[in-house]
Amino acid sequence: MNIVRFQPRSISLAACLIAMVGMVNLASAADATNRTGKEIVTTICIACHGEGKDGAPRIGNTKDWAPRAKYGLNQLSKNAMEGVRKMPAHGGEASLSDLEVERAIAYMVSGGKASDKDKTSGKVTHGTGEQIVASACGNCHREGSNGAPRIGDAEAWRPRLAKGINELVSSAVHGHNKMPSRGGFVNLSDADLRAAVSYMASKSSAPAN
Repeated sequence: MNIVRFQPRSISLAACLIAMVGMVNLASAADATNRTGKEIVTTICIACHGEGKDGAPRIGNTKDWAPRAKYGLNQLSKNAMEGVRKMPAHGGEASLSDLEVERAIAYMVSGGKASDKDKTSGKVTHGTGEQIVASACGNCHREGSNGAPRIGDAEAWRPRLAKGINELVSSAVHGHNKMPSRGGFVNLSDADLRAAVSYMASKSSAPAN
């Protein structure tokens, strides 16, 4: 298992590359509001990729992208999701869904020619749901800190799961009430969060839909 690294959100780098490509289709509630690759690139990624800040490959520059593209979109996605060199995990924008990041990186690699996908093409995980909870989510959910539903408390979980697990995964991705996006662990993927939520629900006698 890869150790989950705590990477606090960096406001100064929040607009850097948020481009990824590699993960299973999560069919999450967030998918309905995923923005296009162009939207993400022109409003967020451009801050670093417009002028090549800190060595970021420039948008539309095939020479910059060629040596990176040869590794494939899945590897580029993993790098963007976990952070690489001076780029923080998820480019510092933890609230972006993995599909949004994949669309953005595909847009940049193709020079704006790639069509937006409906689902991610690979999968990035840091372990099982139980392992993710032990190293990350459990920090709040074991004791119910800041209003988090405690693991094992069926009454606390029941109303939250009333609309299905997709809604909970969406809340985990984007943040909800006192919980920051991805619980503050910005290198966690959407798949990690789904696995963790499913595990906690199962331990709380509240079956995930």
